[in-house]
Amino acid sequence: MPRLQKNDNFIDKTFTVLADIVLKILPTSKEEKQAFYYYRNGMSAQAEGEYAEALENYYEALALEEDPYDRSYILYNIGLIYASNGEHIQALEYYHQALELNNKLTQALNNIAVIYHYQGLKAANKNNLDISKSMFDKAAEYWQQAVYLAPNNYIEAQNWLKTTGRNKNNFI
Repeated sequence: MPRLQKNDNFIDKTFTVLADIVLKILPTSKEEKQAFYYYRNGMSAQAEGEYAEALENYYEALALEEDPYDRSYILYNIGLIYASNGEHIQALEYYHQALELNNKLTQALNNIAVIYHYQGLKAANKNNLDISKSMFDKAAEYWQQAVYLAPNNYIEAQNWLKTTGRNKNNFI
């Protein structure tokens, strides 16, 4: 059953109606349809800042969804919630699981890099230069992959890679 949205706008309503129509038309199993409903409800709850409800829906979707590509997006969204709550270790775990299923998920690559960059800044502020360098190198590794796959995106990351001399693979 679709979740009632508090912030119904035209785009959200249109997406919901179209998704319902597509689900009725496509020859999909009951489990696939249920997984999509949970996923959509999770996205709706997440957009409203209802993270606990969103996680519940994503975990239900994950239990039902068999397609690796679709599972990667569920895992990615779970990672987003953990990252937004400052739980970076858990976020990294879910982003990495998403990448295992979909290694072209540039958003996950970027978000992993952002977390490592943040950790590098924190270490630098505490004068832990070895840890800072290590975290920045990890950030560079993931940003290089993201930029390679999506060269027109992540402009700030591209600039950071250039200015820090970390674009070793010359993807940029």
